[in-house]
Amino acid sequence: MRFKTILSVIIFSIFASSAFAQLISYTKVDSFSVERLSQRWKSMGIPKIISPVKNAVDVYDITYCTTYGDSSCVLASGLYFVPIGPKKPAPLLIYNHGTTIRPQRKLGYNGEDQICLMFSTDGYAVCEPDYVGLGNGERRHLYIHADSEANAGIDMMKAVKELDSIVGLQRDPMIFVSGYSQGGHAAMAVTRKIQEKYAGKYKVTAASPMSGPYDLDGVQADVMFDYYTQPHYLPYLLLGYNEVYNIFNKDKFYDMVFKPPYNDIVLGVFNGKHSVGDVNDTLPEIPKDMLSDSLVHLFQTDDDFIFKQLLRENSMDNWVPEMPMQICYCTGDEEVIYTNALVAYEYMHTRGAKNVKLRKAGGKKFTHRKCADWAVIYTKMYFDSFRRGSKKGRRGPVFKRMLIGIAKGTMKR
Repeated sequence: MRFKTILSVIIFSIFASSAFAQLISYTKVDSFSVERLSQRWKSMGIPKIISPVKNAVDVYDITYCTTYGDSSCVLASGLYFVPIGPKKPAPLLIYNHGTTIRPQRKLGYNGEDQICLMFSTDGYAVCEPDYVGLGNGERRHLYIHADSEANAGIDMMKAVKELDSIVGLQRDPMIFVSGYSQGGHAAMAVTRKIQEKYAGKYKVTAASPMSGPYDLDGVQADVMFDYYTQPHYLPYLLLGYNEVYNIFNKDKFYDMVFKPPYNDIVLGVFNGKHSVGDVNDTLPEIPKDMLSDSLVHLFQTDDDFIFKQLLRENSMDNWVPEMPMQICYCTGDEEVIYTNALVAYEYMHTRGAKNVKLRKAGGKKFTHRKCADWAVIYTKMYFDSFRRGSKKGRRGPVFKRMLIGIAKGTMKR
């Protein structure tokens, strides 16, 4: 074990010194035959007409170099889903996952790993970055920090290009970006940074962020002051921002930011050993009730308060995409308020975005969890239309949309 650790450090040092070499290590962790995937689809009740099984899939756990919030080079990790023997070159999908608090990643292929399998068996090469500080990565996770989210996705894209040549995957130049919840915010961050910093090298074919907290200093900030099902988000975000921006003295952070007993509670539960549900159970139902009165007062009365400035800086509702984009949402989302999507669309549309569309994936009975299922289907049909030759993106085949409409209509309330 000690030898492997020393070897990893040596390899990391060599790769980190090169601006062109991103891939540090890779391990094949699973292989899915077409038969195994078909059985999985059957057991999960996934109709093949909606999500066809076309290719076997190999799954790689990779480690690569990316940039942390302080501009230092750190190890990051992610899963890479590689279609085996696709009939055509594989387009790349950068898929960004939702919030997790435990750093360790489990290979269960449920939830968003299943989404990646769904795309990959239909011919997409899929990157699923862990983000900095999660998976096998180093340092603290920087929750909803736009630049580190963007770096994790872009640098993983660079890393898997090296792996493609090793495993013999032929890639199509098309690049798609998506993600759900925190992943919706990260998808916006990745897409924006590629447009602004890498336009001469990469071009995003289309993006489909889903149910993300884009308006951090507006719509999403308001949830602090009312009953909210996910109070963990507030200390998680503050911990990450303080790590990057040094807002508060780190030695006194918990006592300066949180009122008793939450100063001790937050310190105890954000140690990487507790689930989101466990953390939520220890926090007040109205998130601002865990904060010091002075901090709440500053947030409510001072537009120049540093925390508000940083929320604006990391918001994703204030730029104009040049590529096609579909923004998915559900009006019943109780975790990420759906007006995040409307505010982002309005800003983009009124400032000249030529091909940004809103896509309502579900109504008032579609919770944050339930919304994900349908938003992903709409995203895949949207991306598939570009593979069939569309330049602006289509909603998908009429027959499939009819089936989806019937399925949604039979959902139990």
